[in-house]
Amino acid sequence: MRPGSAYPKMHFLVADNPSSSSSSILAVSAPEAKELGLYVHVPFCTKRCGYCSFNTAPLTDGAMARYLEALHREIDLLGALAWAPGVRLATVFLGGGTPSLLAVDEMAAALDGIRAQFEVAPDAEITVECNPESVTREKLEGYRVAGVNRLSLGIQSLDDTILPRLGRLHDARGARSAFEAAREAGCVNLSVDLMYGLPGLDLAGWAGAVDAVLDWQPDHVSAYGLTLDAGSLWGAAGVEGIPAEQEQIDQYWRLAHAAAARGLEHYEISNYARPGCRSRHNQIYWRAAEYLAAGPGACGFVGGIRYANVRATPRYCETLAAGVLPIESSERLSSRQKLGERLILGLRTADGVPTSWLETRLDGDQRLRQRLDTWRAQALLAGTGDRIHLTEAGFLLSDALFVELL
Repeated sequence: MRPGSAYPKMHFLVADNPSSSSSSILAVSAPEAKELGLYVHVPFCTKRCGYCSFNTAPLTDGAMARYLEALHREIDLLGALAWAPGVRLATVFLGGGTPSLLAVDEMAAALDGIRAQFEVAPDAEITVECNPESVTREKLEGYRVAGVNRLSLGIQSLDDTILPRLGRLHDARGARSAFEAAREAGCVNLSVDLMYGLPGLDLAGWAGAVDAVLDWQPDHVSAYGLTLDAGSLWGAAGVEGIPAEQEQIDQYWRLAHAAAARGLEHYEISNYARPGCRSRHNQIYWRAAEYLAAGPGACGFVGGIRYANVRATPRYCETLAAGVLPIESSERLSSRQKLGERLILGLRTADGVPTSWLETRLDGDQRLRQRLDTWRAQALLAGTGDRIHLTEAGFLLSDALFVELL
């Protein structure tokens, strides 16, 4: 019954090595849309958190410079694709890792390089994920001047007994200081990340953190339940003290009710926003729209092709030094896959999906139709006009339905 994870698992057809054939997949797969998103993966972390299964790398001497040189080459190669002059970037999202390890001049150079190769919309949303200990007001002011207009602060917890166990390098006071520094730097679109279901976290502790963060008046809150994913330290070794399932559900509902009382819209399973402050970039994912990817391990979706870059940062750099896009795996989605993913991603959101999409998927599948009828009867699924969506209670059980929709 744990609430749905941040994003559905994706599967790829993997090539043994990047090559001219794998990297040229983008050359023959022009995007269907004229506006795209761009995800840039910055892999470096000062310390890897126990729960993290993302693609990270240690920040050794010279590693950042080598990575940035490779990133600039990748952006140049993407910009040289024949269809690139005909598209515009509506969003740019720098995730990680810890993108806020970039110095101001490095951030500015990266964004300038993107603008040199692509048309970037005048109102483009440009987001940077930040860890509290790696930012100052001066750095964030520099980011804003460079074009960053949205920040996502990885607070995760305000419990000074839990934070070190997670592997976080800030404390509760540092989290609040980072939030204030972002506001003082002129950030008017500020998101905070929290985690529930953490080892040693009870409902009272979670409620205190929720109320404290909401008192800061963030524009957006992302809250993820702990999952012990493969590839994380905790996933491999296990961890003690994880709250019972009902406790995690209670923590989910505590935030949902508190956010609603403060005027935040629960617009996606794990995300809440003030009016007008939804994450535009993440909505590209949830709408199964198209986006480019850059950086080691980054994944993109263009022209019906889903692809992923090589994960290892040294190999990523070596591949680009040879003048080849570092695409390691790609998959052309079938009509059934496209429909299944559109349903799964769309049902993660409060907007839901067109009823016609669901009817297409249900055609001839009486068992699944009966399952959905049961969900409607249990008020887990609701319809409004020509759209259908999960209710707040339905969000809690979404993974069970998503498996059947694929």
